[in-house]
Amino acid sequence: MYTIQGVFFEGGSMFGLGLPELLIILVIVVLLFGAGRLPQIGSGIGEGIRNFRKSMKEKDEVDVTPTKGDGEKK
Repeated sequence: MYTIQGVFFEGGSMFGLGLPELLIILVIVVLLFGAGRLPQIGSGIGEGIRNFRKSMKEKDEVDVTPTKGDGEKK
């Protein structure tokens, strides 16, 4: 067991999660959401990751929304 910046690694797997632990988590997820909803959940997570990556690559947009006092003449 070794640490990198306070995170424990055992046997080369991150956070000590091996195949048996991941299978148990998968079974719990199937029981909670049902097998029919897993593709919807997966596609939603994938779309969220794609949107996040896209927003990180794009330049920051300038907000040009007029404020309350911008359009008034004095």
